[in-house]
Amino acid sequence: MKKFLLFLVCVISISASGIICVSALAESSPPGNSAKAAVLIHGDTGTVLFEQNADDRMLVASTTKIMTAFVVLENCAPEEEIEIKSEYCGIEGSSMYLSAGTTRKTEELLYGLMLASGNDAAVALAHHVGGTIEGFAAMMNEKAEELGLENSHFTNPHGLDAEEHYSSARDLAIITSEAMKNDKFREIVSTRSVNLEGLTFVNHNKLLWNYEGTVGGKTGYTMAAGRSLVSCAEREGMLLICVTLSDPDDWNDHTALYDWGFDNYRYEQIVNTDEITKIPVISGEVERIGVAAERELSLLLKKDDIVDRCYELPRFAYAAVTDGERAGAVVVRVNDEVVARIELSYTRGVSIADGIRLTVWEKIRRAWLLSSKFGGIKYGYYGTI
Repeated sequence: MKKFLLFLVCVISISASGIICVSALAESSPPGNSAKAAVLIHGDTGTVLFEQNADDRMLVASTTKIMTAFVVLENCAPEEEIEIKSEYCGIEGSSMYLSAGTTRKTEELLYGLMLASGNDAAVALAHHVGGTIEGFAAMMNEKAEELGLENSHFTNPHGLDAEEHYSSARDLAIITSEAMKNDKFREIVSTRSVNLEGLTFVNHNKLLWNYEGTVGGKTGYTMAAGRSLVSCAEREGMLLICVTLSDPDDWNDHTALYDWGFDNYRYEQIVNTDEITKIPVISGEVERIGVAAERELSLLLKKDDIVDRCYELPRFAYAAVTDGERAGAVVVRVNDEVVARIELSYTRGVSIADGIRLTVWEKIRRAWLLSSKFGGIKYGYYGTI
């Protein structure tokens, strides 16, 4: 007996940039995993593809450093120099082996923070940006509030266990999604290894070597928190972010979730702002005028979703036409459901041609001739012109 699946198509958000995410049940069920909490999201829109206890407040170990790096990059230039003080050195846990009395650039410390997971780098950066550990933690919490995170609170920049230091799988995915929009952050977390003053630091994120399309992430571990992993992978322009917390089999679980996500979803630009077509102009100084969408539109779709575009345009325009004047619209449907309507505008102005004064019948005749010459545009045309 054939198995019927009910697909729920839901328009999640429409932003000024024209990004819309259409979330649907995938063709197959997501794979099982060993994590106490997990989430898989689309990095550009934040659409959740899979979640499991995603809002549970948990210890997150060194995945904290994603927020640390994000706050540093928003408040400090990479070339700024930081004097290394004795209190920054010898911090418990992983280290990039800073030496008191030396000077390091912020960028170097960020590489030590994200590749070597240096707790000493975290403390140095926190003091430089926030004045104190407490001051920097306050900045982290301000950023969490700005991002609308409901299950995160930070007391330190490195992630060592503390009673009031916690986050959730969903919140970490949101932080990472925002941080990945920063080019320097993305450059750092995608680096496999780096040499800093004679020392080579290798990224702890094994997926950079073992999973095609991996572009970043951060590992974390303490006895109490267990294994934490945040990773990012991108294929064919679709960025996915996966978070697992307290997961003894995190590498395999991320690989399986990514395989499922890439197999079942796609992210496509459906409408761009390039010129779509030209339509005839009656009594104008030119015979045709271009038409383009006023904004772009990208959709997150299931692999087998069917997208239609209906272009609503007149067969011709009468001069004079002003630059940017409304021309019509493109209606986008997914599986016969309307998900967006985007206005179309003329790409330039057209003045009435000198000496042209046509009667009504002459205008009709000219319109017919121009439409025949250039093909015309049918009102409600489906497909791509």
